[in-house]
Amino acid sequence: MLLVAAWRAPARRRWPYLVGTLATGLTVFLLTPLVEVIGSHPLWTGPTIPVLGTLDVTTEELRNGLFQGLRLVAVGLAFAVYALLLDHDRLLAAAGWARRSTLAVALATRLVPVLERDARDLRTALRGRQVELGPVRQLSPLLAGSLERGLSLAEAMEARGYGRPGRTRAPSPSWRALDRIALVAAVALVVVGALWL
Repeated sequence: MLLVAAWRAPARRRWPYLVGTLATGLTVFLLTPLVEVIGSHPLWTGPTIPVLGTLDVTTEELRNGLFQGLRLVAVGLAFAVYALLLDHDRLLAAAGWARRSTLAVALATRLVPVLERDARDLRTALRGRQVELGPVRQLSPLLAGSLERGLSLAEAMEARGYGRPGRTRAPSPSWRALDRIALVAAVALVVVGALWL
C-alpha cells in the first residue's frame, strides 16, 4: 500500500527513495542469516570463520531477516510518502498545538529534495567543466549551499515576524471525507501494530 502511494510521486523524484529503501531492506534480508545464530533447522552450513564461527542459514534466520527487512522497508516507504506527497504547509497549519516542532520537521523534510536538486546541479556544472570530484569533495559545496540557504530562510522568517506575539493565521481548509477516513485508518493501523508487537 505504501509502495503504491510512493509510486504516485513524480518519477524523477521517487526513484532515489524507492531504490534506497528497497536496496536497504534487501541487504538486511540477505545479511541477517549470516550474522545471526538462531534456529535449529539449517538449510545451508558454510565454512568456519575465526571470530565469527560457522556460517549457516536456518529457516528461523531467514524468517527473521524477512521480517526485519520488511519492517525497514515499511518505515522507509512511509518516509518517502511523507516527503514526496504530503503538503507540509497544511501539516503545519493543522498542528497548531505543536507548531515549533512541526515547523522544524517540515523544514528538514523540505531540504531533502532541495539537496537532491543541488547535488544534481553541481554534478552537471562539474561535468560541463570536465572536472572530476570524489563524493567526499562534493560535500563541501553542498554544505556551504545548505548553510547559505539556512541563513536566508532564517532572515525571511524574521522579516515575516516569526515568533512574535499576535501573529496572523491563514484560513484552514475544511476536512474532507477522505481526510477523516485516512485519520481513522491511521489510528487503526497504530492500534493493530501495537497489539501485534
